[in-house]
Amino acid sequence: MQELLTDAQALARYRQHIQVERRLAARSVIMIDDALARLQAQVQSTSLPLLSLQPYHLRSALARLHAGGLGPRSLAIVLSAWRGFYRWWGQQGKLIANPTDGLKSPKAPKLLPKALSVDQAVALAEFHPPSPTEAITRQGKRQRNASPGVLQALAVRDHTLVELLYSCGLRVAELVGLDIQGSAHAIGWLDWDDATVHVLGKGQKRRQVPVGKAAMQALSEWRQARATLAKPEETALFVHQRGGRISDNQVRLAIKRLAQQAGLATSVHPHMLRHSFASHVLQSSGDLRAVQELLGHAHISTTQIYTQLDFQHLAKVYDAAHPRAQRKK
Repeated sequence: MQELLTDAQALARYRQHIQVERRLAARSVIMIDDALARLQAQVQSTSLPLLSLQPYHLRSALARLHAGGLGPRSLAIVLSAWRGFYRWWGQQGKLIANPTDGLKSPKAPKLLPKALSVDQAVALAEFHPPSPTEAITRQGKRQRNASPGVLQALAVRDHTLVELLYSCGLRVAELVGLDIQGSAHAIGWLDWDDATVHVLGKGQKRRQVPVGKAAMQALSEWRQARATLAKPEETALFVHQRGGRISDNQVRLAIKRLAQQAGLATSVHPHMLRHSFASHVLQSSGDLRAVQELLGHAHISTTQIYTQLDFQHLAKVYDAAHPRAQRKK
């Protein structure tokens, strides 16, 4: 006889599934949690368990969310989370029919990923920050009592973060998951001899990405600085000021701070460096399939968005260079 799960039990097990088995980033887990909480709130009036909901229940719930001000992109994220939950539940043999089948969210205009120009990316990668006047804890809180040696090591680390993100196009979760060397327990690691990183991406998909010369130089400098911070037993490649593995949030704060110090007019986050990596490699090589492999995309359609960025770049070059491109005023 199949085990009957309460809503709370099913949601708890699904959360464990996306965290442990699928290894989704913390922010993705938070977004899914929020979407499922919205589902529970919207269907409370039905007095039905989630297992018994029908498509018209979910369609009404989406309509109420839309009427409440949720935009098309947010609704698409919510519906995607609901689909994932019910798909997983069906795989457990607990669901006769998926109530999300046939449901569609309002169409949203496709937004191109934001990428830095080549000049901006190079300026950021070549920028060597002064030692920060304060460290940042795992929770994002500022700590002003760090020693000058620790602060200098953190400055080297932050520069290396930029170099490696731009050199390899890693996701931030892949970056923080890197170990300083390979082992039986390592999720990802840096191969110092081959100048490659081995990462475990979405869908448990492993890939190997080459590391550029400038990034390897930065990593060599960081390896020396890391020795002054890391706990003796710590395996992480990148550590915070207390010697443990760096967090996603600390990486985001470091990148944002460096971009401001480097004088970039736009706010920069780690995924923007991934977009920049993809766009610039595609501009130079024109090899979409290679970019797909480097990024770890399961489908080429995901990578094709960068062809539009590439076209935008070519259009700007044309407008600037062709004598007949500009209309006379």
